[in-house]
Amino acid sequence: MKKLFTLLLLVFAASQLAHASVDVRDSLVFKNNNIIVGEIKSMDRGVITIETDYSDTDFKISWQDVLEIYSDQNYLITLTSGERHNGSFSTDSPKNIIIRRTEGGTMDVKVNEIVYFKTYENDIWSRLSASVDFSYSFTKANNYVQTGIRSSVGYVASSWSASGNYNLIRSNQDDVEPTRREDGGLNYKKFLPKDFYLPVNYSFLSNTEQLIDLRSTFSAGIGKYIIHTNDSYFGVESGFSYVNEIYTTEDPKKNSLEGYVGAELNLYDIGDLNLLTRATIYPGITEKGRWRFDYNIDTKYDLPWDLYVKVGFTLNFDNQPVTGATRADYVFQTGIGWEL
Repeated sequence: MKKLFTLLLLVFAASQLAHASVDVRDSLVFKNNNIIVGEIKSMDRGVITIETDYSDTDFKISWQDVLEIYSDQNYLITLTSGERHNGSFSTDSPKNIIIRRTEGGTMDVKVNEIVYFKTYENDIWSRLSASVDFSYSFTKANNYVQTGIRSSVGYVASSWSASGNYNLIRSNQDDVEPTRREDGGLNYKKFLPKDFYLPVNYSFLSNTEQLIDLRSTFSAGIGKYIIHTNDSYFGVESGFSYVNEIYTTEDPKKNSLEGYVGAELNLYDIGDLNLLTRATIYPGITEKGRWRFDYNIDTKYDLPWDLYVKVGFTLNFDNQPVTGATRADYVFQTGIGWEL
């Protein structure tokens, strides 16, 4: 009897340990009928991430390969219509998902209507994203050295998002003045119905090539996602900008008002490759005849352990630069980095 009691106690303890090892029991069913059980963390850019007890790293699976999904966790969910909801979800029928909203009630959506979701908890870390990458090149012939850093951080809430970025590139070469380009910014978006949003941005630029000691730009407007799916998005926005410019020359600092029109395209369902490109034109309002143009494109290839390789191109154009400065400046940069 004592041995039987001891055996039952061991079985009970083992079952409790097994249950305790997994706090969350979400499940995914794939189109090939394979099943994976664990903790579903997010779906972003067409890739769903799930953590399991039996793997050192999270599994990343294409959203298109998922046939059924079941979870009782709370998520921030974004739809193609631009609607954002908090709640859990489960598959109701093929290609159909029921969202159980935290504020009450349910809603039926098609699988391809969900473009993003992420576990939404009270701690700040679950809503943060970040990345940083470095570049370095050296040419012995003229002792040419170029170093660079690019970084970003983002935060997503239920009805708004905020992000920041900082980039620096500098080069030194024998018998040539050192060059330096530094830029960054802060961005805020308030999400509205029907995939509209209100953007408020601050950016700065310091560029020895264009004799700019500091250009500060404050802008606000309205934007809309024309395309918003789980493999890409395309958005446009327009508004007004206030610009303050300080030069490295003796020219007086300048304040001006500009309009702006911009477009952004992000493709993120092309294997491990992502592409992000943005173009913005700034027609002068207080400076008649002046216009500026900014363009950048980044391609990123994902590597294991959250590492990546990035190749980027940035162009700045000003048809009325300060005396002695070039009208256009561009940067081609490659680097390896890590993202959170």
